Amino acid sequence: MSAPPVDYYATLEIDAKATQQQIRDAYKKAALKYHPDRVPADSPERNTRTKKFQQINDAYYTLSDPTRRRDYDSARQFHDFTSSSSSDFEEEIPGQSTPGGFPWSAFGFGGGPNTQPSEEEHERFSNEQFGNVFEEMLREEGMAEGERAQPTGKFWSLIGGLSGGAMGFIIANFPGAVAGAVAGNRLGAVRDARGKSVYAVFNELPQADKARLLSDLAAKVFAHAVRS
Repeated sequence: MSAPPVDYYATLEIDAKATQQQIRDAYKKAALKYHPDRVPADSPERNTRTKKFQQINDAYYTLSDPTRRRDYDSARQFHDFTSSSSSDFEEEIPGQSTPGGFPWSAFGFGGGPNTQPSEEEHERFSNEQFGNVFEEMLREEGMAEGERAQPTGKFWSLIGGLSGGAMGFIIANFPGAVAGAVAGNRLGAVRDARGKSVYAVFNELPQADKARLLSDLAAKVFAHAVRS
């Protein structure tokens, strides 16, 4: 007998009748809350957070598309879900073939037991999906602009403050190009961000700065949710 699908509604902490906007809002909050980069690379929490983050992305991928959601709901109804714990991720095997589970074949990984994606592929997909929504959130906060979601002066000002140094950034006349002295060379790798998206720049930040930026963004997103 096949195993039941993971309860993705419980993963995102939403009702099974949630609207698409509610699903997207729940994904933003959950992804920011459990993002692995909110803890150091050597933290004992890292592995648990990574699995949770992957399941959150699996849930969003499945529920954000009406067709995938309908197929998932059918499998969920078949298994008669009435309650579920959001801690299911600790026992889930990434890539496990389950009815209504993550449709890896849609990404060319295949659906058989010998063609399941590696942990690295699963993590890469999660990061790419989060990157798209991350850029959307920064656009909403005025920290990204243009078709390629390039950093704005507001983004650099925030990064400068988070890094605790006198950054002295100078925003040039073309989007995303940044010049200026970087205190302690902590952001030396991203001084010239010409052509890079805000998520690409984020990925080049020191881990501690990533954690603080994610925490700051989470506070803004949660505040918006409370006001709405």
